[in-house]
Amino acid sequence: MKKKLVSMAKALVFVILANLLAHFLYARFDLTEDKRYTLAQPAIAAVSRFENPVIVDVLLEGNLPPEFVKLKTETRLLLEAFAAQNENIKFTFVDPLEGVEQIDGTITELQSLGLTPTRVTVSDNSKVSQEIIFPWAMVNYENTTVRVPLLKNKQGTTTEDRVNNSVQHLEYAFADAFAKIALKEKKRIAVIKGNGELGDLYLADFLTTIRDYYNIGAITLDSVERNPQKVLDQLKGYDLALIAKPTEAFSDGEKYVMDQYIMNGGKSIWLIDQVSVELDSLFNESGSTIAVPRDLNLNDLFFKYGVRLNPDLVNDMYFTQIVLASGEGNASQYEPVPWRYHPMVFSKNDHPINNNLEAIRFQFANSIDTLGNANKKTILFQSSPLSKTDGTPKSIRLDLINTPPKKERFNDGGKPMAVLIEGDFNSAFTNRIKPIKLANDLEKGTANKMLVVADGDVIKNQLRNGRPLELGYDKWTSNYYGNKEFLVNAMNYLLDDNGLINIRTKKVAIPFLDETKISGQRTKWQLINIGLPVALTIIFGLLFNHFRKRKYGR
Repeated sequence: MKKKLVSMAKALVFVILANLLAHFLYARFDLTEDKRYTLAQPAIAAVSRFENPVIVDVLLEGNLPPEFVKLKTETRLLLEAFAAQNENIKFTFVDPLEGVEQIDGTITELQSLGLTPTRVTVSDNSKVSQEIIFPWAMVNYENTTVRVPLLKNKQGTTTEDRVNNSVQHLEYAFADAFAKIALKEKKRIAVIKGNGELGDLYLADFLTTIRDYYNIGAITLDSVERNPQKVLDQLKGYDLALIAKPTEAFSDGEKYVMDQYIMNGGKSIWLIDQVSVELDSLFNESGSTIAVPRDLNLNDLFFKYGVRLNPDLVNDMYFTQIVLASGEGNASQYEPVPWRYHPMVFSKNDHPINNNLEAIRFQFANSIDTLGNANKKTILFQSSPLSKTDGTPKSIRLDLINTPPKKERFNDGGKPMAVLIEGDFNSAFTNRIKPIKLANDLEKGTANKMLVVADGDVIKNQLRNGRPLELGYDKWTSNYYGNKEFLVNAMNYLLDDNGLINIRTKKVAIPFLDETKISGQRTKWQLINIGLPVALTIIFGLLFNHFRKRKYGR
């Protein structure tokens, strides 16, 4: 008895010591081929600064379809990896509709918080049902809450691709949220005014989205004529300038102020329409309008930096739709029709800005030529192989929708439409007479970044009853496009000092069961899983009795 007690005591001491050792020498091993649970260094840095609890509420719980169970599992494992880096990261999984009597009211309330539900058709043999799921997480820290979208939808993708896209995005989505709620000083964005740019109402959704990251102000360039130095000094207080669809020409003085802002390290996003034409101008008795070149007096500026915006229109057989009404009064019907001057542009997934994005919608976009200089040019988006460019002036008619395209003419595709420029920029006014006098003007700048997009409407949100809708949502066709995420990614990349945006290039592959094989081989695997264990048990029992009789029957 004494020996047994000693043995039990030794075992107990061993277990206690092993647990203490495991506590102090905790280690995680990522054995996945793609290292999906090994956090990038910027992600680790994003969570290391928290000294108080960060509560993450994940709204993925309850009766979930198989693909969402996989998403839930991957989300849990990723949050465990974050929690391993900082014990202040706490997370729970909740079902927002569990125990709720007024489900419709709860759904409306969640939608008002920006938590859009996803309706999923679940089929189990002959039973088909609709499930409402909220694929979101809420990151809460002190008095700040940030929403994290867990599901990435892409048009035309399979369930497997959709979950792969979502899992691939998870680390960046959470790291971005952690970095966002920990911000003490936000960088500053200047929205440039004074040259007929888009009004605030059409920029509302994008500006509301980036307020979580940045402070936003407006700079009016028409003050350059009175006090150019003051305007430049104000601009220097901002980290990035956003120029969204100017329609009036820049004076040489305004252009020089922008040039010197860039030479002093200011980042910039230029969303430019080089052709004057609007869809609304087609809705007249003739159903036509004339597209004419728009002179913004910016050609020499862009030429010096390394690109040329062409006064043409991209005509693409990969298009988005517009909606036309037929009939009159209450008998009116709205029909979506193809419109080749509104290209649907797909990402090449070759850069942190465009990786894993939904298709982008361009409207009356132009082409861009990249020019040879020391700056690095990255083409982020380009027209499809089945596209061409139409020169201007050009008559644009609505009856284009009734004219079948001649495919043999759409053979001049791959036209750049969004170009990222990086390098040590040289002033566009080098060896030129300066239009205005500025103090400490520079002819060569430091390392800088600039995005040029040949479409001003890429940032424009639609309105409903005078209120802005989400950027990228088309109220006429109910389609969603990736415009907002593209521009947010671009802004984050231009201003990202810690490399967080580079997490978006991480590739993750999630293995899935083949649904076709599952359906066709269901009976076989049921027999194997149920019958084989029973058969092995019976065989083992018979052999055990046989050898037992031989041993003790003598």
